[in-house]
Amino acid sequence: MKVYKYAKDLGDLNTALREAFEVKANPYKWDTLGKNKTLLMVFFNSSLRTRLSTQKAGMNLGMNTIVLDVNAGAWKLETERGVIMDGDKPEHLLEAIPVMGSYCDLIGVRSFARFESKEFDYNEVILEQFIKYSGKPVFSMESATCHPLQAFADLITIEEYKEKERPKVVLTWAPHPRVLPQAVPNSFCDFMNEANVDFVITHPKGYELCPDFVRGAKIEYDQRKAFEGADFIYAKNWSAYNDGVYGQILSKDMNWTVDTEKMALTNNAFFMHCLPVRRNMIVTDDVIESERSIVIPEAANRVVSAQTVIKRMLNEIIY
Repeated sequence: MKVYKYAKDLGDLNTALREAFEVKANPYKWDTLGKNKTLLMVFFNSSLRTRLSTQKAGMNLGMNTIVLDVNAGAWKLETERGVIMDGDKPEHLLEAIPVMGSYCDLIGVRSFARFESKEFDYNEVILEQFIKYSGKPVFSMESATCHPLQAFADLITIEEYKEKERPKVVLTWAPHPRVLPQAVPNSFCDFMNEANVDFVITHPKGYELCPDFVRGAKIEYDQRKAFEGADFIYAKNWSAYNDGVYGQILSKDMNWTVDTEKMALTNNAFFMHCLPVRRNMIVTDDVIESERSIVIPEAANRVVSAQTVIKRMLNEIIY
């Protein structure tokens, strides 16, 4: 069964983009495709955009949608094999997952990195158990290492707003008070490396991302130099990936905050962020409120990316 986790799972990106723009122009064209089909959305973590946009996408396609918040509306679930279950978790994922699968036709799963073990996180233990044991097609609504629906929405947004054929796109690290996963930047790297863009990543030393996602992208440790001539600035915090410091905050250097002075170095760049955003840490008020900030259209495109993926999955089930 088809699984959607990476850019390559969409096949040719130009074809996927054309389909996405058709979905955006005619969101209810396929409103009977999901008739009598049920989408189950399982959340192990909090969500605003992902929950609302994915539920809306399923509804646009005529699907029944069920939302399960594991932390608020279900038994606490054990994820490890071989554990003596004498604690506060009365149910194991290995029973819960096939039960969930029996109630639906598609499953979307959202589960963040735990930062307890790099191996556990990067083996995507929770997502992979859903893929293996649910018996239903599964897509990632953000996992320990990836956020493909966000990155696809980002690509759709860049395609909409670009003012030249091959824009310069810069992913910049920015400070944050809490430990955050690498999922959003990983997937952004994954998609940008497959897209027709000049892609640059800038971050302090020590914040290198997983090479599987960075691939051949240019790394520039001087943020101001990276911003020069940029057409899009994508700001995002992430914690350390490297062994020995995995999941740690190495810096809260406010010199990396995106402000008007740095944006002036760009080619009148558009500002992007996946939201939620810590104002005046990640980005200053004047930048995120400027006419070149496209964070709201970017968020709106989350419906488009989700609907395009779900539409494809429904077609694979039906045909």
